[in-house]
Amino acid sequence: MASHFANEIPPRLLMWQRVREYAVPPSMIETATARRAVGDWAGACAAARIDVDLDLRAVRDRHGTEFVTHLRADLRRLAPDLLRWHMPRIAPDGRLRPGLTVSLARYRGSGAAPLQLVARTPPAWADAGQRISLALWERAGGGPPGQHPHPHADRRFRLDLHRHLWDAGRSGELAVRCGADGAPSTAPADRPHAPGRPDLPDRPDQPTVHDSPWATASWAAEAELLLRAEERPRGAFTVRLGARSRAVFELVAPDDSHAPTFRPLREALPPQEVAALPVLPEAAARILPDLELLRAGLVATERLHPLVAAALTAPDSAPVAGPGHEPGDPHRVECRGEVHRIALRGGVLTAVDHDPDQLRREGLLVALGGPALPCLRAIDAAHRTPEALPAVRERLRHGDVAGALAVVERLLGPGAVLRDGPLREELESAAARRVDHGLFRSGLAAVRPGAGAVGGGNASGGGHAKAGHRPRNDRLTPPATRRKRSSRARPRTGLTR
Repeated sequence: MASHFANEIPPRLLMWQRVREYAVPPSMIETATARRAVGDWAGACAAARIDVDLDLRAVRDRHGTEFVTHLRADLRRLAPDLLRWHMPRIAPDGRLRPGLTVSLARYRGSGAAPLQLVARTPPAWADAGQRISLALWERAGGGPPGQHPHPHADRRFRLDLHRHLWDAGRSGELAVRCGADGAPSTAPADRPHAPGRPDLPDRPDQPTVHDSPWATASWAAEAELLLRAEERPRGAFTVRLGARSRAVFELVAPDDSHAPTFRPLREALPPQEVAALPVLPEAAARILPDLELLRAGLVATERLHPLVAAALTAPDSAPVAGPGHEPGDPHRVECRGEVHRIALRGGVLTAVDHDPDQLRREGLLVALGGPALPCLRAIDAAHRTPEALPAVRERLRHGDVAGALAVVERLLGPGAVLRDGPLREELESAAARRVDHGLFRSGLAAVRPGAGAVGGGNASGGGHAKAGHRPRNDRLTPPATRRKRSSRARPRTGLTR
């Protein structure tokens, strides 16, 4: 039985609370906003750790001046920090969903297939820095290097129908699109289905009404936009409820003067037809995390992104208390029956209530195997496992290396020499993973690490695929090949004909 919202905070909200605190730091938002305000969209992308993989001059030569004009206008409206704020993330640590291609805008090109402005995240083995790349995707040829595992735009995670999540000029639409401007309207009794209560499948992990993450009140309007973009005035669509669970609904309306509604599909469709139906994007299917955090009182409005806070004005939201002074603060140490201070002097952390000669003598005593003063033990613990280690680890996990180093410098001083311990291991691991990301970006990692390597491997020492490696099935695998690979009766050796 699911616990009530008032008694226990859902784990997804705790994850989003950490994401909102560490994933997009205020310094990134300020720098990106300042550069975007003067028209420097490339500088804004650099401040938000977004790599630009498109050349406007080459695009103009290939697709013409008119297309480049529309593309440049979208790039100037792009708020890269807002895009990072709303990018899909995975549990439990809230990092960017790896190996993902998100469509931001679609354009009618000279060919049959539309051109798309896409944002890509690197695969999991190269996600150090949590960087995003911006590119122009052409279905017929062109495209990104073969390193990316999923170069095609994902149907489930698409933002071309939700420009308010990355377009600074349309960020004011957020309140209307996420349902924060008022309660959802209910349909009359003769309607096929009331938009507020869809017939979701009964699953053990399905949350209660209070904890439900589904924005069912806006599914009908969002499905109408989705089907219109797919050039289908009415019809069926799917909502992904879980890893192996999809609900199929049908968008209906009595006439053009009434609001659209939806109902469960009356006849079951074959799995092939269900897979071909339009998928309601996650941005439309789920409630906005910021709205849930505000309603739960887990975040204050001033801690949100400025564009999001301007749209989601919640004057009754309770402010979140900042971290207080704990009694175990290493800057106050009980030493030899007195309370001594530990502070920064000359760029290093030192015991200010002991004279330098005494500290040198105590240091020699420790080197010879003697006991250390409580002040020296506190300084050593601060260098190896500081109390701020969880905050440093979270910042490194979300790619904020500058913020993590700032926390270390405020704690230990800019002239400190790190000693062996968890803090140094975290910083060294983050630096090593950045090498993997550089290999991925440069195209030097020819084979995806772990595909055929023994023991996992990484980009710097990854192995190549073995001769007997069986490739995985994906959604691009032909049905005949999929059946052949998944068949248990097929011969495993070449001795059977």
